Amino acid sequence: MVIGVTMVNVAPGKEKEVYLEIKKRKDVREVYHVFGEFDFVVIIDTKSLSELNKLVDEIRSIEGVTKTQTVVGAEI
Repeated sequence: MVIGVTMVNVAPGKEKEVYLEIKKRKDVREVYHVFGEFDFVVIIDTKSLSELNKLVDEIRSIEGVTKTQTVVGAEI
């Protein structure tokens, strides 16, 4: 199991649209609207690093997403 925490920035006014699009994704466990450098923190739970990368690429392709940053953890 691979856990990813992806921080997402979005264009002003696109927050709700982006939130709803991210929530639709299969391996997204949680989406939090946060205040600070990023707009959302997304918790992703996948079976492999390649699946995580694919999902982060999908998030990046959502209209309104301007930046992402991901940290990866794995169960020991």
